[in-house]
Amino acid sequence: MRSLSIAATGMLAQQLNVEVISNNIANMNTSGFRRQRAEFQDLLYQNLRRSGTQSSDTGTVVPSGVEVGTGVKTAAVYRIAEQGNLRSTDNTYDLAIQGKGFFRVTLPSGEDAYTRAGSFQVSSDGQLVTGDGFVVAPGITIPSDTIDVSINENGEVAAKVDGTVDPTVVGQLELAIFFNDAGLESKGGNLFLETPASGPPTSGVPGSPGYGSVLQGFLETSNVNAVSEITSLITAQRAYEMNSRVITASDEMLRTMANLR
Repeated sequence: MRSLSIAATGMLAQQLNVEVISNNIANMNTSGFRRQRAEFQDLLYQNLRRSGTQSSDTGTVVPSGVEVGTGVKTAAVYRIAEQGNLRSTDNTYDLAIQGKGFFRVTLPSGEDAYTRAGSFQVSSDGQLVTGDGFVVAPGITIPSDTIDVSINENGEVAAKVDGTVDPTVVGQLELAIFFNDAGLESKGGNLFLETPASGPPTSGVPGSPGYGSVLQGFLETSNVNAVSEITSLITAQRAYEMNSRVITASDEMLRTMANLR
């Protein structure tokens, strides 16, 4: 019976759907996290009677045929690029992006990664780094005798050195934008990697046309909506239950056939 395998594909699809939703909920408090959504497509159809074929020698045409579906498959799990809320932290090295763009991070391998989570710190040699110690490109070093650091909306980093009146500009942050943010590969640790689907990054100064601005002392929260996720979870659970009922009904039908005498 086709219904057994069809319902099985439905259960597998809803299982994946629940996994995606659970990952969203688990990352509700992850800085810069962007929620994901699973998309599904129907599988190939079996044409038992093709529409448009001739049904007689006089040229009459079948108006609608008989097509039987074979189930569902996962088409994509894509990322929703919606701005999260901005939370004040009053931490000097916490940075949030308001608008489009990613901070560029240099991995130990020399490869570039990208992140929206701006919870940065200063290493032992004064470099601006992520929580894992990866250097924030293009590489900004804070002098050891700095008593205050200010970062404006355009990403300009100025340090006030002990014994001086005016702050000194020590670096310029850059933002990278992609034509297709959803095509980035998630690496974990709030980092993304470039892929052929995302296209190459275009770097620019924060606040310039097409780029977001940088806010010091703020962090971008996750864009996960708890109410929406719980609603989607309930819907996925009910869909899973209905597919399991189809399997139960198919099993009862097969049992009835087996008991015929």
